[in-house]
Amino acid sequence: MSAAGRILALDLGSSGVRAVVYDERAEPVPDARARRPLEPEQDDDGRAELDPKAYLDGLVACVDELSDAGALDGVSRVAGASQWHSVLALGPDREPRSAVLTWLDTRAHAVEPRLPADVDAFHERTGTWVHPLYWTTKVPFLRTLDDLTGARFVGLPDYVLGVLLGDVTTSVSVASGTGLLDLAKMRWDDEALALAGLSAAEVPEIDDTPRQLAEPWRSRWPALADAEWHAVLGDGAASNLGSGCATDDAVAVTVGTSAALRVVHGPDAPPPPPTVWRYRVDASRLVSGIAFSGGGVLRAWAVRMLGLESDAEPSRPPGTSGLVSVPLHAGSRPPGTAPPGSGLVAGLSLDTSADEFLAATLEGVALEAARALEVLELDLFELASGARLDVVLGGGAVHASAWFRRALAATFDRPVRLAGDPEVGARGAAAWAGGFDLDRPTETVEPTPEDVVRMAALRTRYSKWREVVHERAL
Repeated sequence: MSAAGRILALDLGSSGVRAVVYDERAEPVPDARARRPLEPEQDDDGRAELDPKAYLDGLVACVDELSDAGALDGVSRVAGASQWHSVLALGPDREPRSAVLTWLDTRAHAVEPRLPADVDAFHERTGTWVHPLYWTTKVPFLRTLDDLTGARFVGLPDYVLGVLLGDVTTSVSVASGTGLLDLAKMRWDDEALALAGLSAAEVPEIDDTPRQLAEPWRSRWPALADAEWHAVLGDGAASNLGSGCATDDAVAVTVGTSAALRVVHGPDAPPPPPTVWRYRVDASRLVSGIAFSGGGVLRAWAVRMLGLESDAEPSRPPGTSGLVSVPLHAGSRPPGTAPPGSGLVAGLSLDTSADEFLAATLEGVALEAARALEVLELDLFELASGARLDVVLGGGAVHASAWFRRALAATFDRPVRLAGDPEVGARGAAAWAGGFDLDRPTETVEPTPEDVVRMAALRTRYSKWREVVHERAL
């Protein structure tokens, strides 16, 4: 295949940066990907920070690797998918004056928030709530760490691309994840800015216009000198597009470090229900969903704690662990208020095995996802009895575990599709930059009747313990 029209996709994740080259139909080019792991620095007090300059260095190293291998030849477009909700302070010289606070950073819980005049109207307008995940609380917390007089506040992709492209702007998709965007007007919301203690001069301009590399990067990567750098998408929006879930009849269930269920739709959808957030994919489409801090990170934690091999799988069928795990170990995402340390495992005994504990951990994530799917189908889209959203599974944790895929299919009680590429965010961003939507995957996982019965019975027990955790968080 000709290299003409290739797309370089940059995935700015919370656990590292990836650079992948795709052909003109967003199919991955063989041997044309690079990755640099960049884990946040975390403490027991809730700190989860990234070094912005180290992150930029990691991205540059990825592009250098592809450039040295000749993999960038023929690239005409550069796409980006980035973690939503990050924030850092920049000085007037565009140099970082703080670390990057990631979505994992929970220290803003200590800040007494300023609340909107009308909480429901604020949620309908911005798709968000005043919550430690968003800039309405994170920016006031960031100011408590240092004197940031004269600083501007930007997201991680805004800083990184600002260095490469010469000016610091943000995209409508990334801006929607700050909790400060008026979704309908696609501009910063005056009340949200005031709640965050920000002026319009302290946040970046919103601009989705394609740009080009600035020097010295044009000389460093001559193959990209004339490439168009497209606006960055929030990773959730990009993951939906990469899963083939670009319309409102399908839900992408993406499990990476965290987990989320999301539906892409047009602006004519009803207002989001009280527990559903809403962001923008781009100027024409919205994305609504429910997210959890506990996804693949819980599996990794359980494997590490139990001393198992990294690829360990439960040996028993889903629904037979004998335990109930409520996966709020890392707290809840908005609008939930459960702090980190709210996870619960019920039914432990001196005979509980590592195999049972690992199975229960994955069962808990599947059951929490099933709760979210029900909200999206019944409360958001008000589907008629018997009507169901098409489910597509994606993300690294899903692709790494056949047992987990089986458990999800059983818990949802329906066949589920499996995204063909674990890099769904990068691939979705590439397709968006190419101006087309990807087909939905055809590979499916069929639930067995026995698994469905067991997970349904476990869900009844789970709901009771989930209510206990909810009451403790109030």
